[in-house]
Amino acid sequence: MTKTIHVCDHRTAEALYPFDARGVAKRFRHAAIFGALESLMPGETMRFCNDHDPLPLLAQMQQRYGDKVGIEYVQREPGAIVIDFTVIG
Repeated sequence: MTKTIHVCDHRTAEALYPFDARGVAKRFRHAAIFGALESLMPGETMRFCNDHDPLPLLAQMQQRYGDKVGIEYVQREPGAIVIDFTVIG
């Protein structure tokens, strides 16, 4: 039997760190996300998983970090959003 694996469920490479926002209380999410991003070194990536497309968060990130953080959707399906946030040197 074949099991479908969500992209957030697999082991990651050394410079790719998973962050599953679904397990963080809503009132703490943005603070936790910004704290995690600020702990990354240039070239490292946080793989962000969520149950909805975080458009307000992306706007805040653009305002706060500008082009210092790359944003790339890995998966964009209803209920399963995965975005790679990469710190740019």
